[in-house]
Amino acid sequence: MGIHNKCTYCNTLQNINGLKAFFILINRSQDATNLLTEDLVMVEQRVEPAKKAAQVIHKKLLGCLQSQLGLDTERRMKKLPLMLLSVSMAESFKDFDADSSIRKVLEMCCFMENHLAKTLAEFELKLEKEVLEPLNKLSEEDLPEILKNKKQFAKLTMDWHNALNKWVTHSDQYSADLYHFATKEESYANYFVRMLELQAEHHKNSHDFLERNITELKESHSQTDSQKNYSRGKVYGEPLLTHLYDSGREIAVPIQECVHMLLHTGMREEGLFRLAAAASVVKRLKSSLDGGVMNHSEFTDPHAVAGALKSYLRELPEPLMTFELYNDWFQAAGEKELTDKLEQFKIVLKKLPSENYNNLRYLVQFLSCLSEQQAVNRMSPSNIAIVLGPNLLWPHMEGEAALLDMASASSVQVVAVVEPLIKYSSSLFPEGTVPPSMFCLLVFQGGGLGVL
Repeated sequence: MGIHNKCTYCNTLQNINGLKAFFILINRSQDATNLLTEDLVMVEQRVEPAKKAAQVIHKKLLGCLQSQLGLDTERRMKKLPLMLLSVSMAESFKDFDADSSIRKVLEMCCFMENHLAKTLAEFELKLEKEVLEPLNKLSEEDLPEILKNKKQFAKLTMDWHNALNKWVTHSDQYSADLYHFATKEESYANYFVRMLELQAEHHKNSHDFLERNITELKESHSQTDSQKNYSRGKVYGEPLLTHLYDSGREIAVPIQECVHMLLHTGMREEGLFRLAAAASVVKRLKSSLDGGVMNHSEFTDPHAVAGALKSYLRELPEPLMTFELYNDWFQAAGEKELTDKLEQFKIVLKKLPSENYNNLRYLVQFLSCLSEQQAVNRMSPSNIAIVLGPNLLWPHMEGEAALLDMASASSVQVVAVVEPLIKYSSSLFPEGTVPPSMFCLLVFQGGGLGVL
């Protein structure tokens, strides 16, 4: 545009001989635009279109949003159609028995739709912060300010007799505004480029997530072995206390054996507890655990081991965190201050039967250890709570109220309970415990700690 050549009008002023020549020049240039250099006139012509483009696109982008402006990710998720679909799926699968393939598909779909809702909410939050807000500021503040200076400049030019000093000041300001706009025009255009980049990132992430999980879901669903004929043995489906009494153990066989195997083979495995393994391998592993004959070298797929552990927790007649304390857990998680929340969790933990407490502590310390590898395995405390939480706590009610509770527990509330247990395990289980990293080392080397 030749902006680096500065304003030809400014160079002309330097060559005018005296105030009389300046007055003559002003009289010939009653239109403020005539006082601008050619390059600034071209820039000026783009200010109004830029304002209109920013306003129109800002308005259209607002119409594309499915969530409400000004909210954080969690609050946006709650009213998204994908989230409502996830809740509906959770409401639907409760009518099926635990071995139903439809139930398992619905459970996985519920989780996937919940994840998609979270991804969409995060995308729209980024879009709001990085595109909508800058566009709104550009169209409602920055460019209107330039246009305001243009009008003021024109008015002062017409009334130069009474406002010569102001005219000079605003002339400089207006020129500076136009130069600033010219130098920033490319960065303003990048708002629209950033919009497309965010869209591409969002759709790529969604596509990758769906492609990966749909493939795994199909593989799991297409297994020819029917789970209906699976006969539960002496461990799976048995009350925790009965199993511990019969076996003379303090930690349930599936929990201790699976944790031991995962510490050897699964700590750096991406998506542990989230990705499904072959149903036939999981079934064979469950049979071995039921029979009490374990050959660790035979089961090398960490996802199958994680699946067997999840299955044991899910098939307990009563959740490990108990029906009786169902509401107590949620009340504790509802505390606003972290100190109060942890104190309430300690109170609820003391109410657990000793066998439940010991097994929960053993499992949570392992999950805390697993989360320390989240940079590699992508399983943060939050991600672990999402996929494993519904297997640790569910309601003991029937009817419509149970549907709503189960839907909430599958998506949001259980995560608020289980995530802090994992994240602050050292504080919540202080008696005779060791840091998660030391726990992992001791189990790995010693083949299991029992109750620490």
